[in-house]
Amino acid sequence: MNRAVTGGMLFKCAEIMGWAGIVVNGCIRDVDEINECEIGVRAMATCPVRPIKNSDDILVSTSQLSL
Repeated sequence: MNRAVTGGMLFKCAEIMGWAGIVVNGCIRDVDEINECEIGVRAMATCPVRPIKNSDDILVSTSQLSL
C-alpha cells in the first residue's frame, strides 16, 4: 500500500449524496478534509501519495455491480 485509493473529493460527493459512510479496502489521503465530512469512514491506512492517473483500466465487479 504505497498509494492512496481515494481522497477528500469522493467523500465530499458522498456526503452531498447523503451516504452514511464509506469502507475503503486500501489507503486514503486528504485526512483533514475527510474528517470535516459528516460521514463515517473506515480505511486500512492513510497515505499522502495520489493514485496513479494513467494506469491501465481494471474491471472491478461484485455480484450486483460492475465498475
